Amino acid sequence: MLYLDHAATTPVRDEVVEAMLPYLRERFGNPSSHHTVGERAAAALADARARVAAIVGMRAGDILFTSGGTEANNLAIKGVAVARTIARGAPVHVVTTPIEHESVLASCDHLRRVHGAEITHVPVSSTGIVDPDDIAGALREDTAIVAIGYANNEIGTVQPVGGIAAVTRAARVPLHLDAVQAAGWLPLAGTGADAIAVAGHKVGAPQGTGILAIRGRIPLEPLLHGGGQERDRRSGTENVAGAVGFATALELAEREREESAARVGALCRALIGRVLERVPEARLTGDPVHRLPGTASFVFPGVSGEAVLLELERRGVVSSSGSACAAGSDEPSHVLLACGIAPEIAQTAVRFTLGHAAPDDLPLVADAVAASVAAVHAGG
Repeated sequence: MLYLDHAATTPVRDEVVEAMLPYLRERFGNPSSHHTVGERAAAALADARARVAAIVGMRAGDILFTSGGTEANNLAIKGVAVARTIARGAPVHVVTTPIEHESVLASCDHLRRVHGAEITHVPVSSTGIVDPDDIAGALREDTAIVAIGYANNEIGTVQPVGGIAAVTRAARVPLHLDAVQAAGWLPLAGTGADAIAVAGHKVGAPQGTGILAIRGRIPLEPLLHGGGQERDRRSGTENVAGAVGFATALELAEREREESAARVGALCRALIGRVLERVPEARLTGDPVHRLPGTASFVFPGVSGEAVLLELERRGVVSSSGSACAAGSDEPSHVLLACGIAPEIAQTAVRFTLGHAAPDDLPLVADAVAASVAAVHAGG
């Protein structure tokens, strides 16, 4: 079996398991406990926090350990907007785009429904690119936060975050980057963002781990209340083993990032070229240049994307139709619709996402794609 759905999740790395094991067994203490066992756990947590901070380019105190990217996005968007709402005594304004991950869009919708926030969805190009000038035009005095995906989880388009950050910085509006797909492929430091979400299971750490890196000067209303952990920004007994595993995985991914991006990028470009050659009706989705190194996403007009996926799996290739969070939905991708793709075409989407250890014979996958599309045509 060839697993090409790394955007959904990645296997936990051996080094990560080894780093976590002591904190699941003999060093199991609660970091809030004031005795030797607890203090050892607290020291491990502090070390993990500092290691993550070095990679994202923030201070250790800016790192909040979460249960993953969804919680991190919720905490950043709701937390900043609600804190601003409380300070103003009136509803606020939030800027995002229509192609964001469901955790971003649903957080914005919650703010609209529950807190009266006004949400502006800045349009994107046909390849999913956000124009920083459109962000600038959307900003207002009451804008609490701008929430943008660093790289899109379905089509792989990478946003001009430097230009977007320049606009938000000039307007003194916090910028939150959903970097869940970007981690391990793109630099996390130096983006100009005020908040960054990362999920552990995209970089070789266990599912249920992640971080929100958010600058300490930004007011943040917690989602979880209780014991005041994580500087009173995210209460709950910390997952020490998970934090250690996350830090280890992120360090490994960052260490390998440039080499992996170059190698996997070349393999992915070859795969894209061969698919477009073997299946003439296929269309690449996302930006052809500004895209994640390991993402190849297509639509195949005239066939069912789900049927193609089943045929591919019969041939030993595991991939997806888009976001794992929308798996099983009959609705066309909101990302593709926002890029101007017709609903009946959007429902033919297939996405291949590669890991850092992608095999060199990857272009042969295109032969399986061609055979699968032909089989669906024949059966239809």
